[in-house]
Amino acid sequence: MLNQDFLTPAQIVAELDKYIIGQHEAKRHVAIALRNRWRRLHAPLDMQAEIVPNNILMIGATGVGKTEIARRLAHLADAPFVKVEASKFTEVGYVGRDVESMVRDLAEQSFNRVKARRQEAVKAQAADAVEELILDALIPAISQPTGAKTGLGFGSGGGDDVPHSDAELNERTRERFRQKIKNGELEDRKIEIQVAQPGPSIGVMGAPPGMDEGTLSGLQDMLGNMMPKKTRKRKVTVAEARKLLLDEEAAKLIDLDEVKDEAVRQCENAGIIFIDEIDKVASSGGKSGGGGPDVSRQGVQRDLLPIVEGSAVNTKYGIVNTDHILFIAAGAFHVSKPSDLIPELQGRFPIRVELQSLTKEDFFRILKDPKNALTKQYEALLKAEEVELTFEDAALERVAEIAFEVNAEVENIGARRLHTVMSRLLNDILYDVPDKIGANARILITAGLVDERLNSMVKNRDLSQYIL
Repeated sequence: MLNQDFLTPAQIVAELDKYIIGQHEAKRHVAIALRNRWRRLHAPLDMQAEIVPNNILMIGATGVGKTEIARRLAHLADAPFVKVEASKFTEVGYVGRDVESMVRDLAEQSFNRVKARRQEAVKAQAADAVEELILDALIPAISQPTGAKTGLGFGSGGGDDVPHSDAELNERTRERFRQKIKNGELEDRKIEIQVAQPGPSIGVMGAPPGMDEGTLSGLQDMLGNMMPKKTRKRKVTVAEARKLLLDEEAAKLIDLDEVKDEAVRQCENAGIIFIDEIDKVASSGGKSGGGGPDVSRQGVQRDLLPIVEGSAVNTKYGIVNTDHILFIAAGAFHVSKPSDLIPELQGRFPIRVELQSLTKEDFFRILKDPKNALTKQYEALLKAEEVELTFEDAALERVAEIAFEVNAEVENIGARRLHTVMSRLLNDILYDVPDKIGANARILITAGLVDERLNSMVKNRDLSQYIL
């Protein structure tokens, strides 16, 4: 993970190139947008509020890398990220998701990320507390009573021959067991522990007039927190107890109010919302008529507008201002055009980039070059069975050619077609391992084998059965 202070646009593109083939123009635009966020936070305070992000509209067919670019960008920036589909939203008054829920989802993810990071920071301290709880379950502590016998100067001898008190013996035993726990000698020992039990879910049937979903969610959480916390006994091994208790103890060591405040700040200044299928809510024929589905589509656009423009959204972690959240919208725009979006929404996505359709050469590079290439994934799967799988370049070229042909003849689903072709190519091998193909076997995928396995797929003109 690169330090964001050194994350220049060229470095961002170089990192994206490790996972995504081609689409250099789109990568340049998102790299600039990401670096501009760092620049804004280092600008004079009076200018920070004035600098708004340049939201991006990606135009391209399915499977060319739109979602992957946005997802990798968020990972690179270590930023909260949510992907939503515009077609799942409907305007107010229709059945569907409220558009503000995308911001609440982003706040939820931001909170979970910050909380996990804070808990990781106190893991060592929490582990010590868990060790004491496990020790208490194994050897309950005995407190030293006032005036108890000690081995110091009591009785006629006043020396070491005088028995120690029960508390001292108990402490010595605990110390021996503490060492055994540290050494991992008691991992399979069964103990009885108290674990927190989730409280009852507080349901509120319908929000009162004027109360939005965020306020309602906060009210439900508040009512749930007012209920007494319940615990229950469980008999588990020491190893299982450590896992169960670690998160509980770590949660006790962090300040949730601080976590909420930081989560809101992260959400506002680093959050990325990817709105897919935005072309599905564009009016297909330009201006809408008096009724029909275009009424609802335009309603969704008008509901999206204030969120993208910048507004305050009430979430259960606090009010989130969307002014500096980066919005990346994407769509194929086969039927509609970007100009079919309402003008106000078009203006909120000033950067437009058209992603190119993938060629046979792109398919070949997708199979070979990325860190997470499909070939490398299959190699890793079979390596788990101690089987070595390798691919000839000629075989990958033939796979790329077949995928390209199927896309051209049936339906272009971009790089996703490679999953279909590779699955058909390797299914028999995956089935035969390890029953027929044992450990230490070496399998070489050649161009001849590709033709043998996929010949029927190419010749058969009715390829509908292969569409995922």
